[in-house]
Amino acid sequence: MERYEHTPAELVARAREAAAKAHAPYSGFSVGCAIEAEDGSIAIGSNMENACYRLGTCAEISALTSAQQEFGLDKIRRIAVAGGHIGAGGALTGEQTVLPCGGCRQAIAEARDLSGFDIEIIAASGDGGAISTHRISALLPASFGADNLDDAQD
Repeated sequence: MERYEHTPAELVARAREAAAKAHAPYSGFSVGCAIEAEDGSIAIGSNMENACYRLGTCAEISALTSAQQEFGLDKIRRIAVAGGHIGAGGALTGEQTVLPCGGCRQAIAEARDLSGFDIEIIAASGDGGAISTHRISALLPASFGADNLDDAQD
């Protein structure tokens, strides 16, 4: 059994803190992500929207980029995601758990392929009251990866 430095609640708290720093003026839906490495290091990220909607960045991609710089994608073991609306006093609210979108699942699968570890996803509601856990292999069972490029020309 894999041992972790942080409890799921601690990772969710970090994801919720990151969501509070999101730039989401258009949707009003702030998402934060906390990534734990095999040594317990944590990288965080939040979504950043843009008036040209397609140029926005998901929290998971933001955190994956930070993780690559901090400790490398091949060291990732768990990812916590939380999202909702920033309510009164700057607190993140919301009762539904938030899972990575399809594109983020594909990026997480890339980290899985690099590490050989089936990364755990902790999905949390904005208020932190609801949590579910999943493996990336279950969320994206037929991912596209480096092995799919074996027939590419040199």
